[in-house]
Amino acid sequence: MSLHQSSGQWRLGLALSLLTVLLWGILPIALTVTLQALDVYTVIWFRFLVSFFLLAVYLGISSKLPKLEQLRSASWKLLAIATLFLGINYFLFMQGLALTSPANAEVLIQLSTLLLGLGGLVIFKETYRLYQWIGIGVMTCGYLLFFREQLTNLITAPGTYILGSVLIVLGAAAWAIYALAQKQLLQSLSSPSIMLIIYGGCALLFTPFTRVKSLFILDTFHLVMLLFCALNTLIAYGAFAESLEHWEASRVSAVLALAPIVTLISVVVVSVIAPDWILPEHFTFIAILGAALVVIGSVAIALAKAD
Repeated sequence: MSLHQSSGQWRLGLALSLLTVLLWGILPIALTVTLQALDVYTVIWFRFLVSFFLLAVYLGISSKLPKLEQLRSASWKLLAIATLFLGINYFLFMQGLALTSPANAEVLIQLSTLLLGLGGLVIFKETYRLYQWIGIGVMTCGYLLFFREQLTNLITAPGTYILGSVLIVLGAAAWAIYALAQKQLLQSLSSPSIMLIIYGGCALLFTPFTRVKSLFILDTFHLVMLLFCALNTLIAYGAFAESLEHWEASRVSAVLALAPIVTLISVVVVSVIAPDWILPEHFTFIAILGAALVVIGSVAIALAKAD
């Protein structure tokens, strides 16, 4: 089986990856607020359904809906794998987020980007230069420093917190499987067509567990948050899927590693503006140094020229 090759438009891939980082970085805060009013299944179902509907309308208007011959040429096994594992990722991440905190969730979910990078090296035969491997080491050290307090809390936390953390780690592994399947599918389908099928499939998966009536009693604030989460899904995953078309999976994963930094900065800002929404995070000098190392390591991996 031939493997997908990136287009080589690395600047576009970088821009799309950064957009994904921004949206995924602020998403845990919006989800935490939304879970105050809705259950996990309903939130996931709504996000997928709205994303499917809006993307279908856009592709229909622009005459870009997948054609029958394209669907026939696609690997339905890979589509099923991508759909199932993205659904599993959403479920496990949401359950874990409900039991932990936005900061902790973003720390642990980063295992997904490391697994994606490893998959890009092993499966798609991507390569790193020596200083890119050094970048991985710098980035890893940065995370250990930046999240030292969160990792300490994880060890001494009560049972529910630990259970939530385990669920997020499993969700990270599921996401990496989805992302690698998504990249290979780009050989036969465009990224919007792939996401359309995945959104629709995931919406169907969660339909039996959804409490639709709860949507009609939401107050305006939580409804706006829910709509933001749905639009975030559509735009962020669209940007991520398209970034894999133009850039290597290993480098996309390196940029995505910046998402926790965005989350924790957002937590600080939101806790000041609206302290009732999110508990504040307190950063030490060591944590700030760790953040700087994460950025340096990520840039070294992502922006280096290919061999």
